[in-house]
Amino acid sequence: MEIVVRQGDSLWNYSQLFKINLQLINDSNPSIQPKSLSVGQRIQIPGFVTQEYQIRNGDTLWSIAQSRNLPLETIYLVNPGINPNNLKINQIIKVPLRIKWRLVDGGQPYDYAKLINDITGLQAVYPFLQVPSIGNTVLGKNIPEILIGNGRKRVHYNGSFHANEWITTLIIMIFLNDYLLSLTNDNIIRGLSTSSFYDQTTLSIVPMVNPDGVDLVLHGPPKSEIWRNRVTEYNKGSTDFTGWKANIRGVDLNDQFPARWELEKSRNPNQPGPRDYGGEKPLSEPEVIAMADLTRKRDFARVLAFHTQGEVIYWGFENLEPPESMIFVKEFSRVSGYEPVKTIDSYAGYKDWFIQDWRRPGFTVELGHGINPLPLSQFDKIYQNTLGIFLAGLYL
Repeated sequence: MEIVVRQGDSLWNYSQLFKINLQLINDSNPSIQPKSLSVGQRIQIPGFVTQEYQIRNGDTLWSIAQSRNLPLETIYLVNPGINPNNLKINQIIKVPLRIKWRLVDGGQPYDYAKLINDITGLQAVYPFLQVPSIGNTVLGKNIPEILIGNGRKRVHYNGSFHANEWITTLIIMIFLNDYLLSLTNDNIIRGLSTSSFYDQTTLSIVPMVNPDGVDLVLHGPPKSEIWRNRVTEYNKGSTDFTGWKANIRGVDLNDQFPARWELEKSRNPNQPGPRDYGGEKPLSEPEVIAMADLTRKRDFARVLAFHTQGEVIYWGFENLEPPESMIFVKEFSRVSGYEPVKTIDSYAGYKDWFIQDWRRPGFTVELGHGINPLPLSQFDKIYQNTLGIFLAGLYL
C-alpha cells in the first residue's frame, strides 16, 4: 500500500499508526533515506492494500476509521488532500485494509504460471521481499529466488528439483505466505515470534528449481514440435508424464552435482529419460548451474532441499557433515515425526555437494508418503508435519 508523506511525518510514526515493524517498512523502501523524508514522497507500507469505499449518508472519516479499527490518520495518509468537512454521498475514497489471509491457494496443482503469479502478488503486498533471478531453464523460463530477512545467518530452502514433486513448491510457498502474515500481523506460529527470525536470518528460497519439468508433468509436452517429439521419445513413446522427474532434456537435476557423480552415473541410465540420467558431465544443465552459482554466491550456513516422498530426513554424506548436523536433524525429527537417516546409497545430489564442498549442514527432506506426484489430498497433513522443520531451519 502506498501513502504520501506529509510535513512532520516519519517512518517510525507510520510503524506506530499501522502497527508494522519499523524494519519491515525500512526494507520495503530501500531507496528512501529515513531521516530525510520530503513532503509528497511516496512510501510503501507492507501488509496492507487499499480498497475503495463509497461515502454514505452520515459517514465521517472518524466513523469509517473506527469501523475498521484504524487510527484516523491512516485514512488521511491514503487520501492526500481530502477535506473531512466536505464529504459527499457516493464519493469514493480509499481505506487501508490489513491483509490477514493467505494469498497463495494451497488447493490446486501448482505450475510455473501460478508460482510467478503468486510471487508477484506477494511482492505487491510485502515489498520487503526481494526476488532476483538466479538464471533460466532450458526453455528460457526465469528461475526466481525469494529473499526475506536481513540477518547474518544465511539459510536456504528449495523445492521441485524433481518435476513430479511439484507439491514441494506449493508447501514452501504456503510456508512463505504464513511467515509473511506472521511478520506483518505480529502473530506467533507454534508459539514462536517470527520477528526475531527476520532480524537474525536471511532466508533464500528457490521454490521451483525445475519449472520446465513441472509444466511437463502437469500440462504435457511443450507446443514446439521439436521438444514434443523429443520428450515423448525420452518417455518411450508415452504421453503420460506423471512419472517424469528430470528436466526437459531428460536429465535428472539431483544427479548432476560433482559429489561422486561418476559413481552415480555408472549405475544409472546412460541416456536421457524420465529419471536418474545424470547427464554427460556434472553441472551441465542450466538449472543446476544456476543453483550451484547461487550457493557459491550466498555462502549459506545450511541448506534444506524438499523432495517427496517417505517422511525421512537425509543428513549425511561420506561422513563429511559437521557435528551440528546431528543436533539439527534431531530437532527436525522431533518437530515433524520424520525419521532421520544419515546416508543412503545415493550420490551427486544437491545436499551431497553442499556437505562435501562446504562441510556445513545439508538436508534432503522427503515429504509425505505414496507414489509421486503425491495427491493434493495429502497437502494439509504434509504441511502440518513439516511446518516445524521450516521454523526450526530458522531458529536453530
